[in-house]
This record gives sequence, C-alpha cells and structure tokens, in this order.
Amino acid sequence: MDFQTAVRTVLQQKYADFTGRAPRSEYWWWVLAYMIVYIGAAIVGSILGRIGNFLPMLVVLAVIVPTIAVGVRRLHDLDKSGWWLLIGLVPFVGALILIYFFVQRGTAGPNQFGEDPLPQAITAG
Repeated sequence: MDFQTAVRTVLQQKYADFTGRAPRSEYWWWVLAYMIVYIGAAIVGSILGRIGNFLPMLVVLAVIVPTIAVGVRRLHDLDKSGWWLLIGLVPFVGALILIYFFVQRGTAGPNQFGEDPLPQAITAG
C-alpha cells in the first residue's frame, strides 16, 4: 500500500471502522501523513502567534477517530484486542510497547478479526 492509498483508506473508506485488519504499511503511512499535517499546523500556528495556537489542537481533534481506528485495526492484524491501545496511557513504557506491536508483521492468513489484508504469495508447485 502506498502513501496516497493509505491516507485515502483511513480518511475516506474506514474513518471510524474499528473492525477488520490494517497492514503495517497502512498504519505507518497514516502516521507519517498525520505528523506532516500536525507539524505544518504547528509551524503555521507559531507564525500566526496567539491566534494560531489552536491549529495543532484542531488537527488532533479532526483525526482522533481515524487514528484510533487504524491503531485498533493494526492490533487486530496482530490478533490482539483493540483494548491493547489503552496501554499507551502508561507513560513512556506504554508507547514503547505499542511501537513494538505496530512494527511486527501481522498474523499470516485469517485470524479472529478477519482475512489477512496482505495478498498471499503464489507459490509454483
């Protein structure tokens, strides 16, 4: 999955979809897009001064639902409950655990949350 497809999937097709699975590429491309927009909003906000201080918070509020949804789907790809996302509330350690989870390859083949989002390699036999 490329950058544009991942962002389109998260924002248009699965905005508040907490079911199914998300491959690593969808999750990490989304994180990159989110960080670019957030940093851009922070820069513009700092240039505008006091009036623009709300811009980064507006970005966070605008994408909080799809960000949580893609995180839950990413955990589903690892055959873990979306409730594991709450471990991120534990200072420092929680974020490290989530990063560890998110960089792992998902479960090959179907799991309790659905089919494998990655196409299976066709082996000649």
